[in-house]
Amino acid sequence: MRAISLLIIFAFSLVLVLFSLENTQSVTIQLAPQVELQAPLCIALFAAMGVGALLALLSSIWFRLLVLLENRKTAQMIREKDQRIQALEKDLQQYKAETPNEPLKLPPATSSELETSDGNVETVPTSSVN
Repeated sequence: MRAISLLIIFAFSLVLVLFSLENTQSVTIQLAPQVELQAPLCIALFAAMGVGALLALLSSIWFRLLVLLENRKTAQMIREKDQRIQALEKDLQQYKAETPNEPLKLPPATSSELETSDGNVETVPTSSVN
């Protein structure tokens, strides 16, 4: 693996050297209205690539920072919801301990009301079990 890395670095360096040897013409770089700079074309191109790489790096750092902040917000919300769940589970356990285990008994019904198809309410007696 190390040999492959060295081979890639060597090939990239060779391409850069050949590019520099072929592009030695002098160019004028105008930085501001009254500021001009004379440099070989290869230097100007490498500087432009460097500025582009720097901007890409800064953009990547910015987006990673945004993702980190979003993850922190999400983690905080999860912690708050976990705390709320634990509090509710504690309340439920306390409620279960306070309430009797026997089922609730409803009083027997004496009559029932039924609605007929024409909208009238009809009372139907039901039998009560004692």
